[in-house]
Amino acid sequence: MALSKEVLAQYEHDGFFFPLDILSLEEVGAVRRQLEDFEVRYQSHPVVGDGEFRTSCHLFLPFLDELTRHPVILAAVSSILGNDLLVWGTSFFTKEPRSPDYVAWHQDLHYWGLDARDEVTAWVALSQASVESGCMRFVPASHIKEVAHADQPGTDAMLSRGQELVEPVDETQAVNAPLLPGQASLHHGLTFHASLPNRSNDRRIGFAIRYIKPSMRQAGGQTGVATLVQGDDCYHHFESAPRPERVAAPESIAVWQHAMGIQKKINFLNMKVPVEGKEP
Repeated sequence: MALSKEVLAQYEHDGFFFPLDILSLEEVGAVRRQLEDFEVRYQSHPVVGDGEFRTSCHLFLPFLDELTRHPVILAAVSSILGNDLLVWGTSFFTKEPRSPDYVAWHQDLHYWGLDARDEVTAWVALSQASVESGCMRFVPASHIKEVAHADQPGTDAMLSRGQELVEPVDETQAVNAPLLPGQASLHHGLTFHASLPNRSNDRRIGFAIRYIKPSMRQAGGQTGVATLVQGDDCYHHFESAPRPERVAAPESIAVWQHAMGIQKKINFLNMKVPVEGKEP
């Protein structure tokens, strides 16, 4: 279902919207089981067992490729970006029970090396994302302009560079975005967002899907890898990733490694020492 005029106006003003009902409890349970089965079975895999699989793993996990194409998500994102949609990347943000891991206030597009702002992130909760478990937090109307960031890498910082805004955020303006399993939030790539540690006794599992218009380019001379999930791509600014046919197939892992190599170069541009095992 497309976003209503009222919801679309709210998104355009605030830079985010929640909650959006995506999966039933049965459906989200099935996705979580497949994910956690993969984590157990492939934890010793020489390529995907080091934690980096959390980024863009839709390229080699068919059940996540399917989730990026969920009709409810596509209808909502199409209301904002139009019918033609690419998935530029995905990321898992998993906080283990009682984990101190956090995400500092930041803007995504500051680091992604894209030439325009036509991007929407759908953040799908595969477990309960409550205030206690460290749900997403947003600052309304903060997506109007790009601001300065600094690198503050640390053990508990979940982002690759420990990136965070230089200027402090007025916490009184922050909006918590709790989600039930199977619900999602949408946010613009320049919206200030963050999340606190998980104080609950369950994992907090969020799957972020980054949608862009095909008209966008990867700046800096990189081609980039993306997946067409709806409509047409008349521009071909990105290498087209094939759909994975089975879990962790060698040909799909090769595509993923290629895409990750490009993303790392972009994300760690001007950073002297990349931080391993962190999310772009």
